[in-house]
Amino acid sequence: MFRTRFESIGAYTPTAVRSTEDLLAALAVPRSLDLERITGIRNRRVYDPDPDRYESSFELALHAIGDCLRHSGYAAEELDVVISASITRTRGKGVFCYAPSLASMLGRAIGADAARCFDVSNACAGMITGVMVLDRLIKAGVVGNGLVVSGERITPIAETAVREISQPYDPQFASLTVGDAAAAVVVDGHGDDDDAIHYVELMTAAEGAEHCLGMPSDRTGGIAMYTDNRAMQNEARYQQAIDRMADFLAATGRSRDSEKYDYWIHHQFSAPAIDYISDLTERHFGTPMPQALNVLHDYGNTASTSHFLVLHEHLAQIPRGSKVLMIPAASGTVSGYLAATISRLEA
Repeated sequence: MFRTRFESIGAYTPTAVRSTEDLLAALAVPRSLDLERITGIRNRRVYDPDPDRYESSFELALHAIGDCLRHSGYAAEELDVVISASITRTRGKGVFCYAPSLASMLGRAIGADAARCFDVSNACAGMITGVMVLDRLIKAGVVGNGLVVSGERITPIAETAVREISQPYDPQFASLTVGDAAAAVVVDGHGDDDDAIHYVELMTAAEGAEHCLGMPSDRTGGIAMYTDNRAMQNEARYQQAIDRMADFLAATGRSRDSEKYDYWIHHQFSAPAIDYISDLTERHFGTPMPQALNVLHDYGNTASTSHFLVLHEHLAQIPRGSKVLMIPAASGTVSGYLAATISRLEA
């Protein structure tokens, strides 16, 4: 069986910065929550609305692909697959694209004319889902390599929230945490002991899907996200993901101690919540968690790109041969894990 690896990585964030303080100052209601304290998010990047430099999901993704291929041994025309995993699928001003797929448009734009192109959609677990699908395709011998990309122009939900939040505790408050970003990875079947995706698994529990919903607003016409944080972010849901990982390790003859993870990356939604999940995990397994890698202080919650943006931003500090554990979290409710040893990635 082929051993897969991350062959290259790229990322892109817009240059414009908007602070949490600026967002809260724009609300029409008195602030009831110290959003920076409870999330750890001070700033986020925001797309450029200038018509001459417009940054839709498509343009953001192209920037990340360009960065990724500059560090890759593959040219665009050598890619077998292009998978787009964006939640947001905009191209041009305000145009949401479903068909043709964003992946096919990106493939054509970069010259990957022979590649099979398709989109996957799994909320904030989208990129890890794309990697899982590509990992299976390579291991089955269907393809030899591929690109997984996501461009998230998601801050319009924050713009809608600023206009519409009307009560001290509002279902659109989580929308104020997001930031725009793009990330891309090339995966191939040339893994070895120093460079390998060891496993990537996901689980979706349909119960709880109603706790985080994205849809057009029926008030101002913008895109909105409505989240019941109390129902979605709690110990029972965190424990469900921990139990699932414990079952996987036991079923495959592994343990937390034997895995020897050097770093872990959680979905970037709240620093105190990530610390709490770390404490729950340590208690469950009776072993310390590895060092956490985060960028949410400066970039916020960048949706499906978050794990790979974190990895890209920390590559210079990660010693070669490090084993990294990625923990997704997404509405659905989606949990899982991706473990990889990384030696040759460059940013």
